[in-house]
Formats: sequence, C-alpha cells, structure tokens
Amino acid sequence: QVQLVESGGGLVQPGGSLRLSCAASGSGIIMNVMGWYRQAPGKERELVAEITRGGTTNSADSVKGRFTISRGNAKNTVYLQMNALKPEDTAVYYCSAPLWGITYWGKGTLVTVSS
Repeated sequence: QVQLVESGGGLVQPGGSLRLSCAASGSGIIMNVMGWYRQAPGKERELVAEITRGGTTNSADSVKGRFTISRGNAKNTVYLQMNALKPEDTAVYYCSAPLWGITYWGKGTLVTVSS
C-alpha cells in the first residue's frame, strides 16, 4: 500500500515563504515522478510542479520563479519551496505520485496566505 504524507503547511503573510515536504512509503521502488497539486476553494485541482527521478522539473506558469520543487536524498521524498507567496496561492496542497497506472495522493496540507 503506497502512502504519501505531506507536512509543512500553515499561515503565512503575503511575500513570505513556506517549505512543504512529502514522503512516500510502501512502493518498494523509487517513484519515477512525484509532484505537487493544489486546490483552492471553489476551484479544480491543478498541477503546481512535478519532478522526475532524474531531476527534470515542470511547473505551472503561475509559480515559476517563486516555487522550487526538489527530491530529497531519500528519493521518495519531495519538497516544494514556496517563496514570495501571494493570497492567490491559498489552497490545500497535495502530494502526488503515479505508479503502475494508479495515481496516489496524500491527504493534503493547507497553505493560507493572508495578512
């Protein structure tokens, strides 16, 4: 049973920073792709950023230059460094990883950007 566990959300003022972490367990292998999605109230879930095992990244235009995704030394960990946060970044952030045709999701961590 693959499990993804996120941590690091919270309340931050506009312009501030947060770092999200996600650890995957139960797969027995290194996940080829790990990513972060977010869902704001009343909106659909959207891709924030994703990273392959080899380090290739892809991110949404809305976060380029502000958010950085990286893999940990334990390869089934992924981080999202979020800088210059804006109120529109407020959402529940989900860690995601596809494996053998199934997309696994964490339970999510809430990020609130507000003064």
